[in-house]
Amino acid sequence: MLRIQAPLHYHPMTAGPRWRICACGNIQQGTSSLHDAEANSSRYGERKNRKHPGAYIDKDGEARTFDRKKISRKRGGAMRGRGWKYGSGFVDGVFPVLSPMAQDILELVQKGTDTAKVWQALDNVPPTHALWDDVLNVAVQLRLSRQWDPIISVCEWIVHRSSFRPDVVCYNLLIDAYGRTRRLGKAEAMYAALLEARCVPTEDTYALLLRAYCAAGSLHRAEGVISEMREHGIPPSATVYNAYLDGLLKARCAEKAVEVYQRMKRERCRTNTETYTLMINVYGKSKQPMSAMKVFKEMQSLGCKANICTYTALVNAFAREGLCEKAEEVFEEMQQAGHEPDVYAYNALMEAYSRAGFPQAAAEIFSLMQHMGCEPDRASYNILVDAYGRSGLHREAEAVFESLKRQGMAPTMKSHMLLLAAHARSGNVARCEEVMAQLHKSGLAPDTFALNAMLNAYGRAGRLDDMERLLAAMERRGTRDVGTYNVAVNAYGRAGYLERMEAAFASLEGRGLAADVVTWTSRMGAYSRKKEYRRCLEIFEEMVDAGCYPDAGTAKVLVAACSDERQVEQVTAIVRSMHKEAKTLFTI
Repeated sequence: MLRIQAPLHYHPMTAGPRWRICACGNIQQGTSSLHDAEANSSRYGERKNRKHPGAYIDKDGEARTFDRKKISRKRGGAMRGRGWKYGSGFVDGVFPVLSPMAQDILELVQKGTDTAKVWQALDNVPPTHALWDDVLNVAVQLRLSRQWDPIISVCEWIVHRSSFRPDVVCYNLLIDAYGRTRRLGKAEAMYAALLEARCVPTEDTYALLLRAYCAAGSLHRAEGVISEMREHGIPPSATVYNAYLDGLLKARCAEKAVEVYQRMKRERCRTNTETYTLMINVYGKSKQPMSAMKVFKEMQSLGCKANICTYTALVNAFAREGLCEKAEEVFEEMQQAGHEPDVYAYNALMEAYSRAGFPQAAAEIFSLMQHMGCEPDRASYNILVDAYGRSGLHREAEAVFESLKRQGMAPTMKSHMLLLAAHARSGNVARCEEVMAQLHKSGLAPDTFALNAMLNAYGRAGRLDDMERLLAAMERRGTRDVGTYNVAVNAYGRAGYLERMEAAFASLEGRGLAADVVTWTSRMGAYSRKKEYRRCLEIFEEMVDAGCYPDAGTAKVLVAACSDERQVEQVTAIVRSMHKEAKTLFTI
C-alpha cells in the first residue's frame, strides 16, 4: 500500500504534536494540551500559505509534485460532492495524500477492531474543517486495497453517527463495498438513502449498482437500472454500459453482454477503448477468438486506439484456444504500436504455448520476461507449472512449484491444483495424495477443481473404489460440478463399466447440472471402444437434441467407432453438414 510520510507535508522542526486515535476511543496528545493544538493549527495555517509543493505517487509508482493551490480547484482537493473515476478508486487520477490524522484513522480501521470501537474513536476526533476530507481519503485509500468491510465501517459512521451530511461520494463508496461483498439488499438500501437525502446520483452510482446486480446474478434488476436512468431523462453513457459489460463478463453472462453491446451500437452510444477491450474479453472467454479479432478490427476501423490491455485481451483470446501463432502476431503488433509488454502480456503468451503443448516455448518466454526486467508474478509460475503438467513433465512442474516457494511467494489453491493435475496425468497417485496433504497443512481447504484433479488421479490409476469414496464425499459437501461427473463418466467408460457410467451420467440431471460436450463425448467414447457405432450415433442425436454442440473431439470419437468405409463416409457427411450449419455463438 502506498504511504506518504508526514515530512512531505509538514516540516519536522515546525510541526506540532499530532492527535492519536486509540481503539478504546480516547484521543491522546503526545505531550501538549488543547492550547498547544490550537497553536499547532495556527502554525499549520501559516505553512499552508507558504508555497510548498505537494507530493503524491502516480500510477507508475513515481513521486510527483503539484501546486496545492491549483490542484484544490482543478484536479483534487476536497472530494465533497464529487465522484471518483469509475474503477480507479481515486479522484481524477491523483491518489489521496493522507494527513497525519488520516494515517491514524487508517491504522485504526485496518486493525480489525469491531465497528463499535471504531465509531467510538471517530466520535471523539476533534471536528475540524479537514476531518471530512481525512475520513473520505481513508475510505478511498481502503478501496485501493479492496478492504470492503473497513470502508463500510467508516462510511456508515458518516451516515449514522457523524455531524456531516453524507454526499454522493460517501453513498457511492457504500454501494460499491456492499455490492462487492454480495450484500445486495444493503447496496439497494444505500441507493434509497442517497435519493432520500436528495443527493443527485452520478454515472458512477448507476455503474456501481449495475455491477452489484450482475455479481448477484440479478440481471432483471440490472435492466431496471437502465430503465430508471431513461425515465429520469439520463441516457446511459459509455461509463454506465462499460460497467454493465464488466459485471456481465465477471458473471459469465456472455450472451447478455453481447446483447448489451449491440444495444450500445443501436443507440449510437459512443464506445471507447474500454468497451472494445471488454468485448474482446467476452468473446475470448467464450472461445470465440476470431470474433474477438473482428471486434479488434472494428475498433481500429473507427479510429479508436488500442491500449496494452486491449492487446493483452486479444492475446489471451487466442491463448485459450492454443493458437500460439496468432497470439505471437498480436504480441508483435502490440510492440510495434509502442507498448512495452508487461507481466500480464507475457503471461498471456506463455498461456498460448502452454495450451498448444509447447512447454519449452513457455519456459523461454518466462526467461525472456526476466531478462527484460519484468518480474514474473505468481500467475507466471502457475502457467509454467501447467505447461509442464499438460505435457506430462511432472518433475519439471514440481521444480517450478518449488521455485515459486523459494521466491517467497505462497502457493495458492490454484498452484496446488495445477501441481496435483500434473501428477495425476503421470499416474503418480501417491504424490497427488502428498500434495493434497500439503494443501491442508497450508490451511487451504481444497476447492472443487483440486478435488476433481484428485478424483481424476484415482480414475486414471484404476482405483475406482477410492474415486467413488471421494465422489460420495464431494456430493455430501456439495463441492461438485459438471467436471466432477465428467471424470467419473470417463473413468467408468475406460474401465468398461457401462452401467456405472450411465448411472453417473443420469445423476447429473438429478443434481441440477447439465451435461456438456465433454460429458457427452466421454459417454460416446465408452461405446466407441467397443465399436458400437449405432449406439454412438444415438447418443450423438441425444446430444444435439439437448442443445449441446459437438466439437472436434466428438468427431474423432465417432470416426473411431466406425467399422467400415461406409460408416466413415456417413460420419464425415454428418460432421460436414453440421459445420456448414454452425454459426458463431454470438453475432457481432
